[in-house]
Amino acid sequence: SLQVECNKKFAYSADETLKLIQSLYEKKVATYPRVDTTFLSDDIYPKCPGILKGLRDYEVLTAPLAGASLPKSKKVFDNSKVTDHHAIIPTGVYAQNLTDMERRVYDLIARRFIAVFYPDCKISTTTVMGEVDKIEFKVTGKQILEPGWRVVFGKDVKDTSEEKEDENVLPAFVKGESGPHVPDLNEKWTQPPRPYTEATLLRAMETAGKLVDNDELRDALKENGIGRPSTRAAIIETLFKRNYIRKERKNLIATPTGVELVQIIHEELLKSAELTGIWEKKLREIEKKTYDARQFLEELKQMVSEIVMSVLSDNTNRRITIQEAVAQTEEKAKKEPKKRERKASAPKEKKAKAEPKVPASSPSPALTPSAPASAPATGNADTFVGQPCPVCGKGTIIKGKTAYGCSEWRNGCTYRKNFE
Repeated sequence: SLQVECNKKFAYSADETLKLIQSLYEKKVATYPRVDTTFLSDDIYPKCPGILKGLRDYEVLTAPLAGASLPKSKKVFDNSKVTDHHAIIPTGVYAQNLTDMERRVYDLIARRFIAVFYPDCKISTTTVMGEVDKIEFKVTGKQILEPGWRVVFGKDVKDTSEEKEDENVLPAFVKGESGPHVPDLNEKWTQPPRPYTEATLLRAMETAGKLVDNDELRDALKENGIGRPSTRAAIIETLFKRNYIRKERKNLIATPTGVELVQIIHEELLKSAELTGIWEKKLREIEKKTYDARQFLEELKQMVSEIVMSVLSDNTNRRITIQEAVAQTEEKAKKEPKKRERKASAPKEKKAKAEPKVPASSPSPALTPSAPASAPATGNADTFVGQPCPVCGKGTIIKGKTAYGCSEWRNGCTYRKNFE
């Protein structure tokens, strides 16, 4: 939820937020960050007055709580809802020597912690029933009577529920009043769902793609999510590194390579977010000893066998176009135009046997640069040693005894090209 909040307010990526909160933890100003619960354990309650006292930069907000008995709500303190670690809170250690980005993240944590001890926000709901030509019309609106915990956030608190409330603020009505009314009929087009941002994608990963806004329902579905709080940022970063997605402002857009990848996989099970969620749930059940690990393995074996048979019997010869990120390619081309020209030229006859050394970072969109016919085969082919792997994109091309391969071959990359 902290990654979601930071993406909405500051446009930080999930990975950036994880690094920032890890840094705050190492500086001992915030508690352990890799948690998936929003609750605190009962043993934290006695420590809360001391923590509030340590928040010296927030004395204006903590002053009303000083000296009084702090409320202990089941919505905040509940041992049964705490997993390995409780929710992220300040430690009470004075926060100094923080970067601007760290300060912003710390501010979110501190204010959220202070707010749980403030009174509830009181809202009045007004319903107006009107009648025109014996046809009834109804409208409902809300008005904030006592801000309560909202004062902690000031003008910053702008969640979706509040925006809806602002839209539904009604003028003052008197019971029984009547008067002329000019009807207004609006015609609008339905809009397709907006592209994901990192914030909305993280929420979708929590529930394996099920669109759930309610916090309690989302918590119930969390066991069926994709990944864990500590791994979701890395999953999104992997998609960026492999050039399957790109960012346009805050929106995440699939690249042509990413779209092709999804289209080329005919086996729906491999693309099913829900299936991944079910696996996660079964693994949690195995952890709690409520599900048999052997049965889970047998199910996996059967599913893998069926998918392998399906792929082997597929003769459509599917291929995917690997595209390097456009911005990255252009930037590299500007930096090293001379090196590329040298590579393309034919080596001298006397040095034909020498293998040219190519720096690991040297870029080239083509894997086999053109060379005159007189150039020896090895001299020509070796020019792409050190280039990015066209299959996985993570490794670089290396030279083996009989063929060229990828430096990531130990991790499963299958790229291989014989010397011939």
